[in-house]
Amino acid sequence: MTKFLLSLHVLVAIVAVGPVTVAASMFPPSARRALAEPGDPRAAETLRLLHRICRVYAAVGIAVPVLGMATALSMGVLDDAWLVVSMVLTGIAAAVLLALVLPRQEELLEAVEAGGAVKAAATVPVAAPETAATAAASASASTSTSTSTSTEGAASARLTVRLAMFTGLFNLLWATVTVLMIVRPGSTTGA
Repeated sequence: MTKFLLSLHVLVAIVAVGPVTVAASMFPPSARRALAEPGDPRAAETLRLLHRICRVYAAVGIAVPVLGMATALSMGVLDDAWLVVSMVLTGIAAAVLLALVLPRQEELLEAVEAGGAVKAAATVPVAAPETAATAAASASASTSTSTSTSTEGAASARLTVRLAMFTGLFNLLWATVTVLMIVRPGSTTGA
């Protein structure tokens, strides 16, 4: 039974976590391209597909720790340090994916589908007072528009960079868990 559970755990980890790590890694550069070319429907469709892969396989990925716990129980290693560290890192990786990666992907996807850059929170259009001189109001409005556009572009760039950073953290956590599962430091199971 242990070999069956271990095989199933490894297969589900490959099938579930692999696509998430690849799709999540592809998302930030694809988002940058899509934001640079707002009218490209293919770019938006690529982002939708990558985000869907991340969401669906994240849900399937729940089976990885469940099968891992069942395997650990059958092997009698549930209290080994390498396994406890792996479980903690798996929990952190799941939290990074659910709280930091997927919401930022959704925000970027919405911005691309809306055909523009991500709105910066500090950018608030200010209406020119009607008593001001027409020339001054016109000059102020054009400066505000160009500043708003550059601020939105900067916000988009920051969001894609943060998403790439969180995705890298997610991938690093999973790589560490994988190494711990293979090396099993201090294990007495003979690996």
